[in-house]
Amino acid sequence: MMQWLQQQMKNGLGWRVMNVLLPTVAAIFYALHFLHLTADFPNHSPWMDWAKYTDEGWYGNAAIEYYLRGHWHVAGDFNPAAALPVWPLLLAVVFKFTGVSLAAARALAVAVFGATLLAVWALVQRYYGALTASLAILLLAVSPFCYAFVRLAILEPLLVLLMTLALLAASHAASGKRWPWVAVGLLLPLMVLTKTTAIFLMPAIFLMLLFQLHARWKTFFLQTIGSGAIAATVMGSYLYFLWRWNYLADFKYLFAANSSNNVKLIHLGSIFATAMTSGMWMDVVLFPAFLVLAAWAIGMTVWSRLQWLRTQPLLVTLLVWAAGYFAFLAYHNNIQPRYYLVISVPMTIAVAITAEDLWLWLRDMSGRYWRWGLASAIAATLLLAVATDARLLLTFVRTPEYSFVNAAHEFRNVVEADPAHNNLVMSISGNEMSLMNQLPAICDDFGTMELDDRIAAYRPGWYIAWNAVEDDKQESLDKFYRLQRAAVVPAMDDPDRNVLILYKLVPRTAQDDQPVKKPRGHARLLQTGLEKTSPVHIQPDL
Repeated sequence: MMQWLQQQMKNGLGWRVMNVLLPTVAAIFYALHFLHLTADFPNHSPWMDWAKYTDEGWYGNAAIEYYLRGHWHVAGDFNPAAALPVWPLLLAVVFKFTGVSLAAARALAVAVFGATLLAVWALVQRYYGALTASLAILLLAVSPFCYAFVRLAILEPLLVLLMTLALLAASHAASGKRWPWVAVGLLLPLMVLTKTTAIFLMPAIFLMLLFQLHARWKTFFLQTIGSGAIAATVMGSYLYFLWRWNYLADFKYLFAANSSNNVKLIHLGSIFATAMTSGMWMDVVLFPAFLVLAAWAIGMTVWSRLQWLRTQPLLVTLLVWAAGYFAFLAYHNNIQPRYYLVISVPMTIAVAITAEDLWLWLRDMSGRYWRWGLASAIAATLLLAVATDARLLLTFVRTPEYSFVNAAHEFRNVVEADPAHNNLVMSISGNEMSLMNQLPAICDDFGTMELDDRIAAYRPGWYIAWNAVEDDKQESLDKFYRLQRAAVVPAMDDPDRNVLILYKLVPRTAQDDQPVKKPRGHARLLQTGLEKTSPVHIQPDL
């Protein structure tokens, strides 16, 4: 049997079958991503991430506001599009045809992931052939981690696509044509204007350029200068636009809001260790394999005195990509599962590359049957990864829940039943629910205006809280309104944030008593009838 299998593999029959089977299965699992687009982020999943409550609305709010209010910028509110305009611009194009819609926003995110799979296939195929490329996209397509996060209309899926395209462009640097370094020069600012953490990925892009030019330093410097000049021109022009139209305050605010997590040098080791161990979020089979691969790559590099690096340009570039974003996680000191989406792609590709390299090496070792045992172990590891991932992904597909979108629609019914009252909603999840129910909203947490000034300027008519109104928000609202509870709806799965409460904001009049301070502590909890909630601080993405 083993001799027959070995002969068939050498004849290429197995390779031809796998070249058809793997991309077909990948396409089927990718298609499943389009089902149940308005469902909750998978409840009770291994990933507790606040992005599912806020980020889709925050980072698409320029497009949302443009179609709901007629202008993209809400003075004093949280306007991240000033610093991160690429994703909301794409959303605005989609909304022109669909209207403001959660399903449309998520369909765009899934389409971006599909484009990423194609770009990954093209990149890997250039270096390792179609079979390795097909294995890489299969592992990505069946990943439940990718399934959960690429179905959110957040920034990371687009950043991954642009990064893959930049590496693909850089891989053609030795063609003697101008378009590779011109493309890199255009993609660099697009990446930064999608998510500013893209700067941690740039070393991998320039390393790919250097590899492709075979360390011809003069040509490398010329192409780097050319790409840098294009990138600087695009970024400079954009910053001039912000300055000319007085949007620089919103640009700067995004960075100010992210300045709270100070990292001390003595803590870097433990922070980096936490970032590494949290990598198990991505895949409990592939991530340990990736760590073994990284250790092997370091050992080979040292043993060969850097000569090994020249033989594996794509693999080394992928490791630098992952290391760069791990460095961001350590620097940012705010470990969130969604950040690992940017690492999961190079991790998965690197494992696929190494698996086939080892398989081909072992295949050619005729007469050494112990090597077939090792080859079987490699195949079993990949099959285990695909089987466990596919099972969890299919569980998510079969059991969609719609608690969040149902709550948003119920709140809209309450608001529309009182047409004489201002329909503007204030909430940390307000923009998120605007995608679902098309009610205008402003944020109660982030913004260039103080909360009191924002309330005075916009006079919202409704307030939505998770589980209970936080004390600082209550104090600001009490200066202007009496809060009347209008609806309470369970939603999502976080024990501290699993109930949405809609309050009608009734303006205070001269006849009202002085604002009554909301009871604190145990008395407050008895009054609300809700369990104690933990303090909430959400940090917006750079």
